[in-house]
Amino acid sequence: MRKYSFLWLLLLSFQLRAGDFDGVKSLAARRTPWLSQQLVFEKLNVPGKDVFELQTRNGKLVIGATGPNAAAVGLNWYLKYYCSRSLSHMGDNLSPVSPLPVVQTALRQEASAQYRYALNYCTYNYTMSFYDWKAWEHELDWMALNGVNAMLVANGEEAVWQNVLRRIGYTQKEIDDYITGPAFNAWWLMGNLEGWGGPMPQSQIDSRKVLVQKMIARMQSLGIAPVMPGFYGMVPSSLKNKTSAHIIPQGNWGAFTRPDILDPTDTAFSRVAGIFYEETKKLYGSNIHLFSGDPFHEGGITTGVDLAKAGVNIQKSMQQYFPGAIWVLQGWQDNPRKEMLAQVDKSTILVQELFGETTNNWEKRNGYEGTPFIWCMVNNFGERPGLYGKLQRYADETHRARTGAFGQYMKGVGIMPEGIDNNPVSYELLMELAWHQEHVNVDEWIKTYVKSRYGKSDEHLLQAWQLLLQTAYNSVPGYQEGPPENILCARPALEIKSVSSWGTLKKNYDTARFAAAVRLFTEAAPRFRNSETYLLDHINFSRQVLSNQADYAFAELVKAYNSKDSVSFDVAANGFLQLCTRLNNLLNIHPFYRLSTYQQQAWRAGNTSAEKENNLHNAMVLITYWGANNRKEDYLHEYAYKEWGGMMDTFYKKRWEIYFGYLRKLMKGATAPAPDYFAWERDWVKTNERLK
Repeated sequence: MRKYSFLWLLLLSFQLRAGDFDGVKSLAARRTPWLSQQLVFEKLNVPGKDVFELQTRNGKLVIGATGPNAAAVGLNWYLKYYCSRSLSHMGDNLSPVSPLPVVQTALRQEASAQYRYALNYCTYNYTMSFYDWKAWEHELDWMALNGVNAMLVANGEEAVWQNVLRRIGYTQKEIDDYITGPAFNAWWLMGNLEGWGGPMPQSQIDSRKVLVQKMIARMQSLGIAPVMPGFYGMVPSSLKNKTSAHIIPQGNWGAFTRPDILDPTDTAFSRVAGIFYEETKKLYGSNIHLFSGDPFHEGGITTGVDLAKAGVNIQKSMQQYFPGAIWVLQGWQDNPRKEMLAQVDKSTILVQELFGETTNNWEKRNGYEGTPFIWCMVNNFGERPGLYGKLQRYADETHRARTGAFGQYMKGVGIMPEGIDNNPVSYELLMELAWHQEHVNVDEWIKTYVKSRYGKSDEHLLQAWQLLLQTAYNSVPGYQEGPPENILCARPALEIKSVSSWGTLKKNYDTARFAAAVRLFTEAAPRFRNSETYLLDHINFSRQVLSNQADYAFAELVKAYNSKDSVSFDVAANGFLQLCTRLNNLLNIHPFYRLSTYQQQAWRAGNTSAEKENNLHNAMVLITYWGANNRKEDYLHEYAYKEWGGMMDTFYKKRWEIYFGYLRKLMKGATAPAPDYFAWERDWVKTNERLK
């Protein structure tokens, strides 16, 4: 079982030769120029392990490491535990430290996780649809500093598929109908839809290809192996009209037509797979050792497919073109099917326990029937806002999986959020757990986190975070898809159970205690006037207080309406709308929380007017109604809702005002048509898909 896992480590160490720490040196120069000239890197020879050592010698910080990735973690460890500095998705705290802290006694840290994985296909759209190189540099630096050594790369497959389809006789029009727009490629690559948000201009396909080539080069210099999409049989739904090969129609995913599956046991499969891997190699090189691919993701039709043979053939084609490559599979819902794993060579399989904060399929399935797996958390769905993270459960479950009955199959940890610009404490904790041998107590760990996030210790902040661990960041058992939601952002109705179809409004904590935590946090404001991380968190925590208050305001509104008390209804409705205004004003304080920031990012990412316009259209669709123009399948609306300044007033507040006007007519006994939100939301998108 271990031979190919060891081979992967050898390949990684080969590409990162002894003493080759140039990537980490450049990272230090970018993020901490005040420290970079005081660093010395030394190669450690510890076969089969990732290790770093820290010690001050002759006035220099000496980082000994088995490779660049371990060296980057060592740098981050020094920044966090000695300098009280940090880099995150929600602000950086990297101001100069002088004099530099001295590490008198050598510190040695060994990774407890072989694989330290990052990113969900969905992250590439809910967060990264319009990243430029500057954004990717920051992202990859964060990944390296936090020890990620395997990261999904899912934003350059349009060029691969374009070349594949051309080679099998597709016209440009047929290719355009298959490839999605820039904000929806995740669900295309997972086999859920095709064409939505497209066509993607050729100039954009080309620029995304170049960006990925640049990303891969940087990743390899930092010891991060790319995990590329593999071929698992997904083909355009139109291919069945062009061939006699056995193609299984996959039906619909909601309102969308799914791509079909070319039966992996059909002789045509190996030919198309060969073309796919040849084109992947031409564009992105042969130094790829991990491939992702999930047949029948979230449903699909398996009738007529020998799943055991299908798994063998998918793996066989992968190995033929990339010998020793690891096939990475999501442990999500019924996948990977037991039958699919039954006959594969499990030494080149890696299963992601995708939703570990809620599930324990690794245990129920006896280590996925004896298959190497990693423990991952999602934490966020649709990048919906809200404070959330089962922090102690992360520590408990990763330790339990690693030391329990199936520990021999537990190979690492991973962060797989659908959106990552939120709750930085969750991602930092889980990635650091990969470097602890012992069981971590989060109550103790949080003390260093607070100090490194804000730059210095503060009693009010420590007390506030202890209360946050007991409230928003508690580890209450039970199923929950991401943070509790904000009713201000719900499509208006008198009975609302959730904002999005699979979300929840329920707060599994004492909201009064949470408000007390925010008051304590606020008391520290005079001492952190120049701290961006403090400001971002203060806005975020205050935002959550208003969201919690909205639940009570809505209950009063419904009570007044049901009592037919128009005076009380007006008071309650006005109070509810004032919360929208207060939240809008709060969020407008910082660009991170503004709709215009996101719009400008989408616009700037376009190289041509056609790209810019389509980018902005994709962006506005994703955060509002999401789904196709089908009223019967309209359940994806608000799946990726955002609490952003400029959106709280023009979208959510306006929508509630329309509804309250409708209710007032009903209270007066008038006959009035119900508001058509389906049409109104699409009109709003049209109004906002151009920069003002």
